[in-house]
Amino acid sequence: MATVYLIPSALAENSIACIPAYLAEAIATCSVFFAENERTTRRFFKQLWKHYLPGQNMIIDNYEWINMKEDAAAADIFRTHLKKGNIIGIISEAGCPGVADPGQVLIAIAQEMDITVRPLVGPSSILLALMASGMNGQTFQFNGYLPIDNHLRCKSIKDFETESKKKNCTQIFIETPYRNNQLIETLLKTCHPETRLCIAVDITGKDEWIKTKTISSWQKNKPDIHKRPAIFLLYTG
Repeated sequence: MATVYLIPSALAENSIACIPAYLAEAIATCSVFFAENERTTRRFFKQLWKHYLPGQNMIIDNYEWINMKEDAAAADIFRTHLKKGNIIGIISEAGCPGVADPGQVLIAIAQEMDITVRPLVGPSSILLALMASGMNGQTFQFNGYLPIDNHLRCKSIKDFETESKKKNCTQIFIETPYRNNQLIETLLKTCHPETRLCIAVDITGKDEWIKTKTISSWQKNKPDIHKRPAIFLLYTG
């Protein structure tokens, strides 16, 4: 019977211990993988096997691999495998597939075809950052990437503040790592001094830090997180 496993991957290098052991067993039952990046997924699987299944070798070439970002026919290939009753794994580059990462289109197809979809436990930078922020974990909104255009970006940030105050809602967003510092500059210039901003950097990595301060406090001690994976949370409650 066809089954789709949603396989989380590590958020940081050398953080394989954050991945539950049962993932290796689920992966071993799959015959085909739809990956965001085949090369890094192969390396991740080998690390997983070495960590949790010592003495057992995963023969990578025994599995079929489809790059779900680059293969325009990925959806059709996915449907074909489901019709054949194959067990499929979907895995993104970091974190959980379908949550701020590719995979949702394929998952929607599986749901439409009434196929069993099994999400597996693993790290999500969104939830981990929210847990550590001290902000409202009852009402929150993930907004993905902010606009690149500076005017639209400032407007989005002001809208986040308004929405957070109106609904007592934590606003969560991300940025391409090489633009982190520019985003921080914009936040410090745009937000109200008493608005709280949480910056979570290198989550689960050896250099992880997660700090929540008011905008006025961040202005006195502005961080440099250029090219480091980060997630941002804003709260006016």
